[in-house]
Amino acid sequence: MLETVERRFRAVAPKADFCSLRVVCERDEQVSVRQDVLEPVGASEDLGAMITVLDGGGLGYAATSDLSQEGLARAAREAQAWARRTAGHTVADFTKVPRPNQGGEWSSPVEEPWESMPLPGKVDMLRELCQQLKVDPRIVDWEAGLRHIAVESTIFSADGPTIQQRFSFLVPSLHATANQGAHTEQRTFGRMAQAHQGGLEHLRKTGYLEAAPRIGRQAIELLEAPDCPTGKLDLLLAPDQMILQIHESIGHPLELDRILGDERNYAGTSFVTLDMFGSYQYGSQLLNVTFDPTIPHQLASYGFDDDGTPAKRQYVIKDGLLVRPLGGATSQARAGVEGVANARACSWNRPPIDRMANLNVEPGDSTFEQMVAAVQDGVYMESNCSWSIDDSRNKFQFGCEYARLIRGGQLGAVVKKPNYRGVSATFWRSLKMVGDRSTFQVLGTPNCGKGEPNQLVRVGHASPACLFSQVDVFGGA
Repeated sequence: MLETVERRFRAVAPKADFCSLRVVCERDEQVSVRQDVLEPVGASEDLGAMITVLDGGGLGYAATSDLSQEGLARAAREAQAWARRTAGHTVADFTKVPRPNQGGEWSSPVEEPWESMPLPGKVDMLRELCQQLKVDPRIVDWEAGLRHIAVESTIFSADGPTIQQRFSFLVPSLHATANQGAHTEQRTFGRMAQAHQGGLEHLRKTGYLEAAPRIGRQAIELLEAPDCPTGKLDLLLAPDQMILQIHESIGHPLELDRILGDERNYAGTSFVTLDMFGSYQYGSQLLNVTFDPTIPHQLASYGFDDDGTPAKRQYVIKDGLLVRPLGGATSQARAGVEGVANARACSWNRPPIDRMANLNVEPGDSTFEQMVAAVQDGVYMESNCSWSIDDSRNKFQFGCEYARLIRGGQLGAVVKKPNYRGVSATFWRSLKMVGDRSTFQVLGTPNCGKGEPNQLVRVGHASPACLFSQVDVFGGA
């Protein structure tokens, strides 16, 4: 099919400074068992293409699900018409934006393909896990689920190289809700943070197959636990909460199109300004953050972004100092700064915009036990359950599912409804210990939203456990 589409595209590509075709096919399957009953199995397939035309300094896009030669010709005419309309009225000189000059292929590493287990086998496995969540009569809702997304994306340039990438995404989920009287608590398998690229092998590697009884027990623990205390306390965050902290208070503020004002009308701007790069102390000297789309199984790994720029690992924060933004080739040309290969689109009918991909806190040299021992009065928190952040991505307030007190260097009692708040700069500067490789987890989220019209993309975050000093912690809500 791709050879036919390529031939049709090359036959209708307009004479312009640049023209490309991005073809995307996505297959999505979902299976879940809730309260021991199989839910309707979901399956969908989406196929289409986006044509990009650069002509006379203007830039135009047109998308189509009609991949016939006539359909592609119509989209090419529309894209060129938009390019000509925008010429002379653009925010940047698009002739200076680098275009793909390197072809290649990239694929998710898969050991056990999704298709290697028939649907009845998946259903039986989920039924068993679902039953294991029901550890107590007070568990009133319980569910085990699997989602698999297969994506094939190909970029053809009218007079340049071809880039082909194949992705396999696996998103396992477990949740248990406990209730007693007016009190309700929920515990999950990291709130879908255990999403990875690859196949069914990740069910073993993430501990998914053994996690259900623990999640059920912890939901009951939370039901019986007191509220988290309130005060200025040391805060030890597990990797599955660190990913949300990284996402909201580093990832989104550093997206270059947001810094340039593109998101102002939809989801706010950023407290970061262009003059901060190279001089602003974002966090303590222990904070090292990388843009790294090369980790094989991480959710947003890839070989090329959707503009065709080759991806490589780069520091965005080094020893606490802000080094570079998360901006693709177009935003880099607009701002005159160096960014990364993160122009990404959620589908064939959206143009690429600046999106964080794999954004990771690099491990330090402290064990989990050493970090706990360093705390006299604090709280350990796991698994995000709520978030709120201001329009400049600066002030934030986050809630977690599960917490334990730390007293005199020892993990203590479980507490429920743990929350904390802060301001990005002071919070990251309070980072006083960073976990080593033994605490490091590669995680992600399948549903980060941004842009008008909205685009949901998959984002990877890897992090060790991290310890912050004197954070505003509170219970309830």
